Amino acid sequence: MKPIFTLVFALHFPFAALATDGPENTEVTSSVSSEVENGEDAQETLLFLDAREIEARDFIWVNRIIVVMADTPNDPNFERQLDALRDRADEFFARDAVVIFDAHPEDRSPLRQVLRPRGFMTAIIDKDGEVKARRPAVRTGREMMAVIDRFPSRRQEMLERLPSGR
Repeated sequence: MKPIFTLVFALHFPFAALATDGPENTEVTSSVSSEVENGEDAQETLLFLDAREIEARDFIWVNRIIVVMADTPNDPNFERQLDALRDRADEFFARDAVVIFDAHPEDRSPLRQVLRPRGFMTAIIDKDGEVKARRPAVRTGREMMAVIDRFPSRRQEMLERLPSGR
């Protein structure tokens, strides 16, 4: 009986919270829905984000994270790795990837504190938040996509998108 009561309460609680808000809540909802309808919010390119400005936890269960770190933005490996990712941006976007870069070790971003790179490093974090691959050298876009395609979550996504491949 208790699980059923909890389920019923959980289903009705969000509606009750919306009902107590005033007209200002409807304005926010209508502006968000109009942005989505107009396609302004639709992002169809690979995102390159600075680790100092974002929280990596926001991408867990939503995107795969490709982390590129170096001690300086002028590191040739850092530039080559970002270029390799830009060259195949559409393919990485299709794999639900986001690129987070960090070339400022003095800022001690949360990702840098967790991964603790020594110089240049590239890491791939799956949607579950687990670091699946890391390497202290530049990887080609093709290599990185092959690594991502071997993830069990990616294989499941491919089967769901193309069920005839079973």
